[in-house]
Amino acid sequence: MMDLLKFNRISLCTIVFVCLLYSCKEQQQILVRNDANGGALGTSYNLIYFSETPLDLQTQIDSVFGVMNQSLSTYIPGSDISKINRGDSTLVVDTMFQDVFNLSKEVHKETKGYFDPTVGVLVNAWGFGPGKQMKLDSTRVDSLLKYVGFDKVRISKENQILKDSPSIYFDFNAIAKGYAVDRLAKMMDANGVNNYLLEVGGELVAKGRNTTKNKSWVVGIDDPQVVEGRELKLMIQLENKAMASSGNYRKFRVDKETGKKYVHTINPITGYTKNGTTLGVTVLANSCAEADAYATSFMAMDFTEVLELVEAKKNIEVYIVYLDDTGNIQEFMTDGVKELIVE
Repeated sequence: MMDLLKFNRISLCTIVFVCLLYSCKEQQQILVRNDANGGALGTSYNLIYFSETPLDLQTQIDSVFGVMNQSLSTYIPGSDISKINRGDSTLVVDTMFQDVFNLSKEVHKETKGYFDPTVGVLVNAWGFGPGKQMKLDSTRVDSLLKYVGFDKVRISKENQILKDSPSIYFDFNAIAKGYAVDRLAKMMDANGVNNYLLEVGGELVAKGRNTTKNKSWVVGIDDPQVVEGRELKLMIQLENKAMASSGNYRKFRVDKETGKKYVHTINPITGYTKNGTTLGVTVLANSCAEADAYATSFMAMDFTEVLELVEAKKNIEVYIVYLDDTGNIQEFMTDGVKELIVE
C-alpha cells in the first residue's frame, strides 16, 4: 500500500512538473513582430501585430481600405457616397455604409445634433472638402443650413438612402478613419492575431500586449499647442481599447485676402466654424468609430456641454486641453484616463 501511495505521489509530481515546463515554454514563446504601413484614406497608417510565424496581411489590409474607399470616400467620384450625394436614391448601400450611418444616427442623438455627417455641404462651402468653396455670409450660411440635419435622412428597408432634399451632402470623414481601424481589428481577429496596435491617421485600437517588451501598449497624446513638429502632452497605456483625438491645431486654413484663420471644426447647428476654447480632445471607447465621432463632437460643443454628456455616458473616457476664462491652459481628464497615465 505504501509503495502504491509513493508511486501515485511520484506520478502526480511528474505530471505537475511536466505541466509547469509546458506552461513556462508557452510563456517564453517569442512571437514574431509584423509591421505594415503606408498611405490610405487621405492619411497614413501604421500597423503592428504579432504572430507565431511571419504573417503578411498586406493584401487583406489593402482590401479593407479599398472597400472603405468605394463605400465612403467623398474624394472618389464613383464611390457609393459620391453617387448618393449626387442624388442617386436607388443605390443599395453595403454593410460598411449601414454601420457608419446607424452609429452616426446614435451619436447625433446623444450629442443633441453636434455630430452630423450631413454637414458636408458646409464642409465644402468653408473650404475643407472636395466640393466648391464659397464666400459665406449669414444669409448664405442660413440657406445652406436647410440641407443639414440627420433627421432629414434615413435608410429604407431595402437599404437605400432617402433624403428630404437632393442637395443634402454626406461627409463621414469624422467617423470613417475610426471605423476603418475597427474593420482592420476585425480582420486581425479573423486571422487569429491577439496582440496588435493599429493606427490610421492618429486613431488607434490596441489589443493584447506589446510582446516584444511584455507590457501593455503605450501611446502618446499630442500637445495641441504645438503646431509644427510634434510634442506629447502625456503617455497612456492602451489595452483592449480604442482611442481617437481631434483638434484644430493642425487642420485649418488662412484666408489669403483677410488673413483670417478658419478651423476645420464646423458647428452643424450654427453653420459656422468653431474656433472655441477647446484645443484638443482625446476619447477612449470600446470602438474606434465611436471614439472618433465623440472626439469630433466635443470639439464643436461648449466645454460645459461636454462635461454633462461625459458624466451621463459611462462607457467613454476623455482627456481635454482647453483655455479657461482667463486664457490659461487647463486640462480635464476622467478617472479612467488618470489610471492609464505612464509617468
